[in-house]
Amino acid sequence: MLEELKQLASVDLFAESRKEDAFVGRPFYLDFDRLRLMSNDKWKQSVGGVPAGAFLLALYNGEAGIDEAILLRVLRPTKLPTDDDMVMAMVDHYKEAPRDDSGTPLDSYTRAEFQFSGLECRVIGTFYRDETRTTRFAGDLDNFYAPHNYRVVKPRGNVLEYIVNFREQGIPGGKGDERIGRVRYSSSLRHHAGDEVPVYVSALDFLGKRTALFGMTRTGKSNSVKKIIQATVGISGSGVKIKDDEILPVGQIIFDINGEYANANQQDDGTAIFQQYPSEVTRYSVLEKSGFKVMKLNFHRSIAEGHSLLASLLDDDSSTYTRAFCSIDWTEPDPEDRSATTRYGVKKAAYQACLKAAGYGNGGAQIKFQSNAVIMGSKIPGLDGVDPSKGISLDDAIAWFTAAWEKYDDPQGPFQTLKRQKKGRDWADEDTQTLMRFLTRKSKPGGSATEAGYRKLMKHKTLHTDTIANPFDDEIVTLLRAGKIVILDLSQGNPDVQRTYSDRVSRKIFNEAMNRFINNEQTNFIQMYFEEAHNLFPRKDDKDLTQIYNRIAKEGQKLRLGLCYATQEVSSISGSILKNTQNWFVSHLNNRDELRELDKFYDFEDFTESLRRTTDKGFIRLKTDSNTFIVPIQVDPFKVAGV
Repeated sequence: MLEELKQLASVDLFAESRKEDAFVGRPFYLDFDRLRLMSNDKWKQSVGGVPAGAFLLALYNGEAGIDEAILLRVLRPTKLPTDDDMVMAMVDHYKEAPRDDSGTPLDSYTRAEFQFSGLECRVIGTFYRDETRTTRFAGDLDNFYAPHNYRVVKPRGNVLEYIVNFREQGIPGGKGDERIGRVRYSSSLRHHAGDEVPVYVSALDFLGKRTALFGMTRTGKSNSVKKIIQATVGISGSGVKIKDDEILPVGQIIFDINGEYANANQQDDGTAIFQQYPSEVTRYSVLEKSGFKVMKLNFHRSIAEGHSLLASLLDDDSSTYTRAFCSIDWTEPDPEDRSATTRYGVKKAAYQACLKAAGYGNGGAQIKFQSNAVIMGSKIPGLDGVDPSKGISLDDAIAWFTAAWEKYDDPQGPFQTLKRQKKGRDWADEDTQTLMRFLTRKSKPGGSATEAGYRKLMKHKTLHTDTIANPFDDEIVTLLRAGKIVILDLSQGNPDVQRTYSDRVSRKIFNEAMNRFINNEQTNFIQMYFEEAHNLFPRKDDKDLTQIYNRIAKEGQKLRLGLCYATQEVSSISGSILKNTQNWFVSHLNNRDELRELDKFYDFEDFTESLRRTTDKGFIRLKTDSNTFIVPIQVDPFKVAGV
């Protein structure tokens, strides 16, 4: 592939374009945005047809020695000044001609006149040679001359390949460059000779950038993501530099909502990413299954992480006591502060008692926390003579805190006695009282169990495991920093679990990257891929721009975090994310509302009708960061090595 690109770089765009067999027509109108040209059926046929979306070149012939060509895209037919006369002549002919066309044929002059037609084209930019005779491309015109100074040709073969692969720094050809597909103008392939030339992308366009993939289901979004991953692997740790910084091994993480990257997919002939890079991929699943690490927490060991996960899952619960539970602070106190350390230990024990009551295992384990001589001598069953500082089981802890909450407001009980001794300071802080309420399901000490309390945690107990010591998200960040590929199989989780895990891991990656940035530490790129992004990302009308995906979109580039998201719904994605997106892969969309959203960006309005009509899988309109214009392509199928 690199040898092919080297040969392509030697193409003389201007000399090759002046060949007569590429002639399409002559312009009769030109401004900074539009060109209208006169063409002929014979000329169009000789170049293999001129479909909507095709590239044309208007070559400047006004001065000898000036190499300049305006790049055009065909939009639609346009009227010629003589069209009205031609229509009248056609109508007169049709009136006289029999229905089976057996009458007198058209004379050669009339036939020639009827073959002329007009085409309207968008001005994309200008190819020119600078003072060093190097070919450059500018995305506009700095001047235009009278239309008669130009002749229009259709680039094909190596000229077309040169145009669609031209970048800011010329033709690509280094590590990380990957063939993505071939040029494709239309769904119909009847006239395509010379048009189907290869198109390459550079992983440098994706590293630390925002990439969007829009299209209906089964139109090639996932296949395109796999090609991007493949290109990124090609540049990972390759020694290529960006602004004098060598690219370290790139970490990649896929949030796999449908399980198609983590598992062999029959519809895609088993082209799962883990098959392509078995030694580089670590797979995680919500459920325990062969070949996967489990995305579970030991809630008794990872107190803050586990509570944060539960708080996310209970985010929609508006009840006062649940909000109080979710707001508990797990910041560890200064070890030198004995009072704060003691209170933290009591709070932690009460929380673990809630977990045990909700079925979060760890049966038989012992916990320790400080009671008080007044409490231990209170003659209250469950408290009397029990010294938790020596260690008690979780079941005994449940009984202890249940008995404590039952008598907590008793004026003659130990807790109010201690409060008087401490000059009004409660033995249990506010968080611990919230946990005792949650455990006993009683809104007030000594009352009736009328609240759901700890039962709200029971439906999430499958997320707990007794065996894992380190939080899974810490392990994931470590793998990504080592340049590995991580796939999170979220296909077997409900939408709440999917969002919670996605948010949690994304926030962990972002915060870790921000800490590295603040501390000026060397860091590698991490690329994040989101399938079915409309299920995870904030909605377009969500005004909270502090959500993690908005922050990654806006701040990720400086942190070397790349964001790649795929969805069927352009209109569902937050505007702050869309506005920061540099790379676009767009396939068939069947809804005018979605297409109107797309029209706001670059010149996708040129493709609105074709995107709505054509349903071919892998037929993509591609705009990358280093390319000034959109290229319509057919994406190559992703192939597993050796297949």
